Amino acid sequence: MLAFLQSLEIALFAIDEAHCVSQWGHDFRREYLQLGQLAELFPDVPRIALTATADKRTREEIVERLHLQNAERFLSSFDRPNIFYRIVPKEQPRKQLLAFLSERRSDAGIVYCLSRKKVDEVAAFLCEQGYPALPYHAGLPNETRSAHQKRFLNEEGLIMVATIAFGMGIDKSNVRFVAHMDLPKSLEAYYQETGRAGRDGLPADAWMVYGLQDVVMLKQMLQNSEGDERHKRLEQHKLDAMLSLCEETRCRRQTLLAYFDEDMPEPCGHCDNCIDGVQTWDATEPARQGLSAIYRTGQRYGVGHLVDVLLGKDNEKVRSFGHEKLSVYGVGKARAEGEWRSLFRQMVARGLVDIDIEGYGGLRLNDSCRPLLKGEVSLELRRDLKPQTTAKSSTSQASQLVRGEEREQWEALRTLRRKLAQEHSVPPYVIFPDSTLLEMLREQRPVWPRWRGSAAWARASWSVTGKPSLKCSAARPKRRRKSPIYATN
Repeated sequence: MLAFLQSLEIALFAIDEAHCVSQWGHDFRREYLQLGQLAELFPDVPRIALTATADKRTREEIVERLHLQNAERFLSSFDRPNIFYRIVPKEQPRKQLLAFLSERRSDAGIVYCLSRKKVDEVAAFLCEQGYPALPYHAGLPNETRSAHQKRFLNEEGLIMVATIAFGMGIDKSNVRFVAHMDLPKSLEAYYQETGRAGRDGLPADAWMVYGLQDVVMLKQMLQNSEGDERHKRLEQHKLDAMLSLCEETRCRRQTLLAYFDEDMPEPCGHCDNCIDGVQTWDATEPARQGLSAIYRTGQRYGVGHLVDVLLGKDNEKVRSFGHEKLSVYGVGKARAEGEWRSLFRQMVARGLVDIDIEGYGGLRLNDSCRPLLKGEVSLELRRDLKPQTTAKSSTSQASQLVRGEEREQWEALRTLRRKLAQEHSVPPYVIFPDSTLLEMLREQRPVWPRWRGSAAWARASWSVTGKPSLKCSAARPKRRRKSPIYATN
């Protein structure tokens, strides 16, 4: 490749998705780290690095790795005000996903999963439930991936269920939602993936369910990473920041922007924490009981067993280890199982306990919990919303983009757009993005007022010229002056 490049007269090197130099170069795509050679081999050729997702440390590494120390830097806002952020505890993830999708049946969206197996399972599940869904991951044949990507770009209302292998270079403007069935490994990844929604500027949703098992899996992946210890420590800090966003009690957008060194003085009013509010509770004493259960059982068991001990459950595993004789056995009966699981999840997110990856996900104490155990500090945790409340409040502006009385006309416009797209062999959003269709819907000015919303309007015939304009004509009452419904450039 280098020999080929040296045979050309090159005017400019543009290194797109430059954050991959930092995020992926240390692991499975080490060629990214070699891009610095361009500065040495082509000293007179200008270079530009571009990315939409990089915190301060990543930006500094891009400069270092690509030898751009003397380059000008241009930084725009990371805020995507049209995206509504919602994060909920993972309880019955498939049921939660269906509740989220129930009001988005005709919308295009992406559902991200951590593993290839889960991608296949979720895609099959959605198809069984009547949703048009396709899988996408690196384990599929190239032809299949290409065909699925083409369908996603060209069809409307299609859901792509994918690993992080899908997304880069995808510029479909009318993706109305991005859903995460598992926890992303960093805020950069989360921002990158959610940023594929709402690129037309219309309301879009970023929805995620997460649980403690996600943290265990990500820590295992990090442990098996090919990166050096320094890189692993940095990735651990990134995961901690991702967990902090999930358990945040203030505005999520403020937290997200602060990570990218951008200040938002006031809450956004457009995330679940702002809309629903966050209830907190004094978890000091239950947390001490939980920490004591971890210690007295030997710091080797996962959340499920610890909860069984605290609730005083009489099962074979508890009896086989003699844990029914411990002082903590049954001390937590006053609280529901879900409350205890939430408490352990949040203590992990707060860094009060560690996950023993080599010990199959068991919890163990660390020095951070000492002040709490000694009674020197108190602990306030967020109270999880009830599942039914979460499902009910999942509706956002994106799912209410088109009002009920507008639905027929909206679908007529989409059908006509799809027909034109097929005739010109381009994706529908190239003909008109959703924002333009919505403007047509809302700003229609019929020549005859009694026409508004009639079947005649829906039967309007459309023609696209070679120029960037749309001409519309429609059937009209006899002996009336011919006039278009509207024309727009």
